Amino acid sequence: METILILGATSDIGIAVANKFAAQHYNIQLAARKSAQLCALVADIQTRYQVNCTAHTFDALKYYSHGAFFEKLNPKPGVTITIFGVMDEEDVAFGDWEIAQRMISTNYTGTVSILNIAARHYIRQKKGTIIGISSVTGDRGRASKLIYGSSKAALNAYLSGLRNKCFKDNVHVMTVKPGLVYTRRTAHLPLPRLLTSTPTEFAEMLYCSFKKKKNVVYVKWFWRYIMLVIKSIPESQFKKMKF
Repeated sequence: METILILGATSDIGIAVANKFAAQHYNIQLAARKSAQLCALVADIQTRYQVNCTAHTFDALKYYSHGAFFEKLNPKPGVTITIFGVMDEEDVAFGDWEIAQRMISTNYTGTVSILNIAARHYIRQKKGTIIGISSVTGDRGRASKLIYGSSKAALNAYLSGLRNKCFKDNVHVMTVKPGLVYTRRTAHLPLPRLLTSTPTEFAEMLYCSFKKKKNVVYVKWFWRYIMLVIKSIPESQFKKMKF
């Protein structure tokens, strides 16, 4: 039975993904900054799905600890999924470097740090899967998502390069680009229903795409075409628009 490592497992999306894979009889390793928060989820998954589920402490910003964290995992996961991320208010981040740096360091640098380690392990094993959760906001820079979007754009480029690097060693890398998702973090926002997915829908799309070994996945299919239109707008016009 294969083991799935979920980094950022306390989020609504992380919980939904954990339940989806457990329902398909995968063992689950849940990782988050405060692993104690995972205890109830671990017990629920073990009882409901009769699979092995464990909790682990992981901090995306403590890069020096990532090597030891992955080394201690037993068994080593066959699939590593990065879900953690930070999205602060853009105007605040634009005026406060500490907040901007935290977004960049969490969304990009922390992800690269742990995935480099996982990828090296999978390359040695000649098998494995990496799934990185990015965002449609990384497809083109916009004023309203200046810092967050640029961190996701960097992540998109990294995952694309990692996919290219790992392919010859039978390691698959999948980029998942959600648009809007109903979560605790977005509960106060008036999200358009048609454009917004639930964590359960997200998990279902991720799992089906994983089984099909897709490369780049938009959680709601029409986001691919929405972003295609946005990317096709000439820069001379785009810079004048309010997004």
